[in-house]
Amino acid sequence: MADSMMSKAATMEIPISSNGDSRNLAEDDSLEQDLQQVMVSGPNLNETSIVSGGYGGTTEGIIPTSSIKDLRMKSRGVSIAPSQIAACRIASQSDDILCVPGSNMDYVGSNSSMAAEEATRGVAVEKFDIMKKWGLNTYKCTKQMISERFGRGSRTVDLELEAQIEVLRETKRKYENVLRLARALTNHFYSMVQTQHALGDTFADLSQKSPELRDEFGYNAETQKLLCKNGETLLGAINFFVSSINTLVNKTMEDTLMTIKMYENARLEFDAYRADLEELNMGPRDAVTMARIEAAQQQYQIHKDKYERLRSDVTIKIKFLEENKVKVMHKQLLLFHNAISAYFAGNQQQLEQTLKQFNIKLKPPGADKPSWLEEQ
Repeated sequence: MADSMMSKAATMEIPISSNGDSRNLAEDDSLEQDLQQVMVSGPNLNETSIVSGGYGGTTEGIIPTSSIKDLRMKSRGVSIAPSQIAACRIASQSDDILCVPGSNMDYVGSNSSMAAEEATRGVAVEKFDIMKKWGLNTYKCTKQMISERFGRGSRTVDLELEAQIEVLRETKRKYENVLRLARALTNHFYSMVQTQHALGDTFADLSQKSPELRDEFGYNAETQKLLCKNGETLLGAINFFVSSINTLVNKTMEDTLMTIKMYENARLEFDAYRADLEELNMGPRDAVTMARIEAAQQQYQIHKDKYERLRSDVTIKIKFLEENKVKVMHKQLLLFHNAISAYFAGNQQQLEQTLKQFNIKLKPPGADKPSWLEEQ
């Protein structure tokens, strides 16, 4: 009985650590002195005060900040000697630190990563809002278009402007036909001039090889060469005419028609949002509906201003186009008439004078042929 009590007492006096190893009393005394010194000395700049509450009241414990640093660094897999821990300084408002043993401390704050994430999120939200607005606008315009085609929806019509637009489109179709025929005439006449040139060379060759018919072949060779020269002059006038008509049709008129297309799209959007506002005004007037009506009223006003601005632009462009068309066609038709008349009348001097009058410079023979560098 006494032996069991002695063994139990001896067992209770041996301190056991967490890993099962025994501790010396000297080490225990030094550990207790260190803990007492920490408890007696109050918190300083390198310590953090943590207050925790419990059933018995509030208790306060002192945790060294260096221990928090050491734990955080260990969690990142970085081993730092105790002499190097004192060199670590935490940047203000920064949660992440990076310690490299043997070098200066590099701080990577979470603010930069958070700012990058916020910027990315902002761009994504902006793109989503754009797609949402585009989808809603497309739906409304498609609905309005279908309603107009089936005669269920009303559309805004400017009778005077619509008539001017229709006249412009009809004029463009007719001028395109003139341009097509003028190009065909140029191609055919160019073939004729080339044929005359070849025929003149043949007559000249036969004049040298046929002494008995030298004079006859010579006359015809000179005539064909003269016709070829006048034909090249006429081709210069016709090409200038074709180029001017092409600019008028495919650039000036096309630019006005592009503005008209934008105007028609704006008119469709305006009618779509107008119909949406009218539909909301016919419904109940609760708080949610009133907010939707106010938003629809703002969109209606925006598209109304856009429609009126484009309508004004179309009116101005049609007016200037008509004035420009009259000036261009007056000059080109006079050129075409004088050149054709002078050529078929055989008046070479008048034909050359016509080109000088309209400042048309003929290209020298072979100018259209690419150089040997361009052919490589």
